[in-house]
Amino acid sequence: MAKVSPVSIKYMIYASFAAEGPLEKPDVIGAIFGQTEGLLGNELEMRELQKEGKIGRIEVDLNIVDGRTVGEIRVPSALDKSETTIIAATLETIDRIGPTEAKIEIIKIDDVRGSKRDYIIDRARKLLEGLDNGGNMRMSKTLQEESRVARIQEYGEEKLPAGDISGDEIIVVEGRADVVNLLKNRINNVIGMNGAKLPREIAQLGKEKEITLFVDGDRGGKLIASNVINNARIVYVATAPDGKEVEELAGKEILISLRKKIPVDEYQRKVRRFGDNTPVQEINESDNTPEFEGDVKKELRIKYQSVKDERKAIFLDKGLNEIKKIPSSSAAGALTRAKKNVFAVLVDGQATSSLIKTCDEREVSYLGAKNFAYVQGAKVELISL
Repeated sequence: MAKVSPVSIKYMIYASFAAEGPLEKPDVIGAIFGQTEGLLGNELEMRELQKEGKIGRIEVDLNIVDGRTVGEIRVPSALDKSETTIIAATLETIDRIGPTEAKIEIIKIDDVRGSKRDYIIDRARKLLEGLDNGGNMRMSKTLQEESRVARIQEYGEEKLPAGDISGDEIIVVEGRADVVNLLKNRINNVIGMNGAKLPREIAQLGKEKEITLFVDGDRGGKLIASNVINNARIVYVATAPDGKEVEELAGKEILISLRKKIPVDEYQRKVRRFGDNTPVQEINESDNTPEFEGDVKKELRIKYQSVKDERKAIFLDKGLNEIKKIPSSSAAGALTRAKKNVFAVLVDGQATSSLIKTCDEREVSYLGAKNFAYVQGAKVELISL
């Protein structure tokens, strides 16, 4: 079977498919060649085009979900624009794969030539990296970090350590070491209190800006949070993982902790409910929403009707109550930024690989969609809608 050189590829056809029974990749490829044979004449015969190198190796990724097979087909083309679109439209005429009924839908056709500039830039970057030895890279990284730390300002009469707090949202931490760590990790809108005592400047900033208080994941952090909340207007509270201090967190831990920030009134309710001995992180992540009792998959398919044919996605808590509704294309990004625990995600359309990976990162239990991109080792349970 001929394979088109990446240099000669002009277009890439992306199609999703769904079949009513379990299938394997050869079934899909066989259906493509078998059911398009004779439709377009000899000039556009798929087998002949592949022999001539005008159609490349057809790639298929698939998953079996609830007894159905869903997946993605990619067809590289060296034909011109009009011929490529004819081939794409022909794929949608396939109504059977193997022994089962099936439906194929074209997702998009990419002009691969448009990505050559990206390839050139990426390749040039790798070649440049090859010119540097490890010591130079470490020196460069150290220089960049020191440059960011050098931007620490002294704010107010009490000379509080701060980054760029000119925006409407700022993060308040305990001390200078915390400020240094956040600046090293490219989080600039931060200011430190220089200890557990609340400076007058912080209270004043609370009247003008939206403050997120970011405290250590220990009892001391909880006590500081209580003092600051009682004496300044705080909007959100974020905490380091249990037993860790903000100054020792890695970049990823900082982002995860800030992503899990909760409104101050919710934080106070949970502190009162769980008491002083509960780890701060448990307070931040606890969720007392009663879990749905019944056939979850059946109920999720019912919930899907609220976004069907709207190209939207919905997030649900474990009681299957709606948390948020957004465009399907924004689902992965919105899930990354979600402040509440998300139990299930329902998408009108295809679940992309980035959405599946984000569901795993956020420990989402169920992901429902019409079609799914292939992700090896995905943990979230997939439901075909």
